[in-house]
Amino acid sequence: MHVYLVHGWESGPDEPALKWLATSLETRDYEVSVPLMPHPEAPTIDAWVGRLARLVVPDEHAILVGHSVGCQAILRYLASLPPDRKVKGTILIAPWMTLDEKTMKKEGREARAIAKPWIETPLDFPAARAAGGKITAIFSDNDPYVPLENKDIFEKELGAHLVLEKHKGHFSGKDGVELLPSALNAVLAL
Repeated sequence: MHVYLVHGWESGPDEPALKWLATSLETRDYEVSVPLMPHPEAPTIDAWVGRLARLVVPDEHAILVGHSVGCQAILRYLASLPPDRKVKGTILIAPWMTLDEKTMKKEGREARAIAKPWIETPLDFPAARAAGGKITAIFSDNDPYVPLENKDIFEKELGAHLVLEKHKGHFSGKDGVELLPSALNAVLAL
């Protein structure tokens, strides 16, 4: 199996939980790719989906794991695939279609401008669902960015298996999250 790990906004391949996940999978003989996505300080749909299109081999041996905006990039990439292409599974950590308005106001105008296309550009959920294999979405009950109503979107639109973690924030190093067994278990269950 080949697992592709896609980091979040203002992050990189050294995201603690993703590094731990990569190491945990490599010790189990998974092939793992953790690319640095283009301009992580200001992610764009075209650049991130384009990077995945050049990197990922979408077949029954591919598993996609994303964090935050990396989940959006993965879903948009999956939606772009021809109907006869699909991956084995998709694990989404802190995925979102909407962001917490109060938090985004605190983040400032630039952050809101970066998030706006990701929120407002329609996503072809049926195509992403068809190409995504078995989909798991992992949320935290105290994520300052991702309102919990997002879990209903992922369950309804993608048929995602939902996992709700307690007190993991946005699953970042700043939140003290350095390992994430639920993501590892989701990959191993595929």
